Amino acid sequence: MRTAANIKFGEKVIINDIDTSNPSHQRIIEIGFTPGQEIELVNISAFDDPMAFSVRGTLIAMRRKEADCIIVT
Repeated sequence: MRTAANIKFGEKVIINDIDTSNPSHQRIIEIGFTPGQEIELVNISAFDDPMAFSVRGTLIAMRRKEADCIIVT
């Protein structure tokens, strides 16, 4: 299972599902990370946490732990 936390800088992927066992899953869905959306990793901080994704024309930063519940292809 590949997650958004494992994609490389500049890589574009499609969201397949959201892992609902993560406590942040509802917030992630509410900010636009929904199945079928294309996301791109556009920035990573010096210590690899947080990560910034482009989704629906918006730049959103989140911790690697949160990105780990976004299942991608």
